Amino acid sequence: MISTQVDKEIKQQDEKPIKMTQSICPECNRIIQAQIFERDSKVFMRKTCPVHGETEELYFGDYDMYRRFSAYWDDGKKQEAPNVKMDKCQCPTNCGLCTNHLSHTGLANIIITNRCDLTCWYCFFYVKKGLEGAYVYEPTLEQIRGMVKTLRAERPVPGNSVQITGGEPTMRDDLPEIIKIIREEGVEHVQLNTNGVNLALHPELAKIYKKAGVSNLYMSFDGVTARTNPKNHWEAPYAIEACRSANLGVVLVPTVIKGVNDHETYDIIKYAKQNIDVVRAVNFQPVSLTGRMSKKEREKYRITIPDVIKRIEELSEGEIARDDWYPVPSCSPVTHFIEAITTRKQYELSIHFACGAGTYVYLDKKTNRLVPITRFVDVNGLVEFLDEVSDEINSGSNKYLQLARVALKIRGFVDKSKEPDGLDLGKLLFDVLFKHDYSSMGRLQMNSLFLGMMHFQDKYNHDEERLQRCDIHYLTPDMRIIPFCSFNVIPEWYRDRIQKKYGMPVEEWEKLHHEKLEDRLYRGQLRKQAIKEGVGQTCLVNEMLSGITG
Repeated sequence: MISTQVDKEIKQQDEKPIKMTQSICPECNRIIQAQIFERDSKVFMRKTCPVHGETEELYFGDYDMYRRFSAYWDDGKKQEAPNVKMDKCQCPTNCGLCTNHLSHTGLANIIITNRCDLTCWYCFFYVKKGLEGAYVYEPTLEQIRGMVKTLRAERPVPGNSVQITGGEPTMRDDLPEIIKIIREEGVEHVQLNTNGVNLALHPELAKIYKKAGVSNLYMSFDGVTARTNPKNHWEAPYAIEACRSANLGVVLVPTVIKGVNDHETYDIIKYAKQNIDVVRAVNFQPVSLTGRMSKKEREKYRITIPDVIKRIEELSEGEIARDDWYPVPSCSPVTHFIEAITTRKQYELSIHFACGAGTYVYLDKKTNRLVPITRFVDVNGLVEFLDEVSDEINSGSNKYLQLARVALKIRGFVDKSKEPDGLDLGKLLFDVLFKHDYSSMGRLQMNSLFLGMMHFQDKYNHDEERLQRCDIHYLTPDMRIIPFCSFNVIPEWYRDRIQKKYGMPVEEWEKLHHEKLEDRLYRGQLRKQAIKEGVGQTCLVNEMLSGITG
């Protein structure tokens, strides 16, 4: 015991304090103070509950990257039409968007069912029959329309991007009608979060959803082998092919777990490259550790954004390097420039710099290599220039002279000699800055593969400073807009309570719908078919999946 205390004191002597924040006790949800500090070139969080003692957690796996990302700190636009009054707000005990919240909704999640056709052991979200108090949550069409109206009434920027999620949303037969309702209320971007199984089995659904108004599929994809991706290894290629036929873009979404699938992160990117005509992005999600876990277990599985970025750099042999990545709020200068020239508040991604990161990569068809945008664009210079112009316009400088200056200079930040063949990024950037519409941004996306990271919090690394800047939110039938990392990190206060209130017992749902909950479980038909047809079919599916062997 004495030795342990001495070791702890020696460790703490090597620590460098960074900041204080608020967090919660992972055992009892008590709001407590937490210290963020650097040790051994990594960033940690330490907090002490008066009842349950001290917790120490890895917060960000690289201190130098933390410092670089922190330069893009942005407080956002705050809330002009809060869901919760300030006098009732003690974060995070009464979440809806309150006047403490510093970001508007960047992406709104609507859960349309908690039923699923899979029963993945690690999933906390689908309704499990047989559990005491199990219920089915499926908001009505009227409730869904009301939730979207609430999103569109958000100020200063109406919400304009919705993710339909679950459970498995394709379990609802009225999904096309739900998509149409969301579009009717003025939402331009609608993405469908799915495991892809139903689209693999029924490829015509891709065209139906596309016609109804879906912008892209947001599909789970945890690896390129059956071992790392048991969820949809056999089904994913068929789902992607259905989307290709429907001209419907796909975002691959791997949940990254240290020691489980982090060795396949670059293989996933290579698979996206093989399908770059339809795969628009890969959005890695370092695992959020739910439930009670020992420190040893957490250290075994915990992986943070810098860890994934460095793993990709290592596996790609520098093709995609750590310096190619920027934190999400680094794009705020583009927003501020458009606001300066339009004098209107614009959509802005102002999340905390430690929450997410991204980069754009382009396929050089001559070399068949991916070229990050940083290799041929002076990103830092462009960002600083836009900030400078915005400040000049806001301080009274002639707007049209400044616009002419931008028009003349914008292409100068692109090194044409290093730009991938056939790409004219200068023109695409010009359109985004001067047309600043949804279609211009879409054309920029169509000519690239976006690589993203989003690390959602859990009870061990919960940081109130991050939560107050969250821009991924949930819409709920009580007409609140709730930050993601309240809704899911403290489910007993938010997700579970809301779904129980607006759901119905499983037995009641089965009687009403004349079916059993398990009737539509996926029985692995495609996997069984491949195995039955032998090695040839197995090899074919693996080839479709990866295209990376040899």
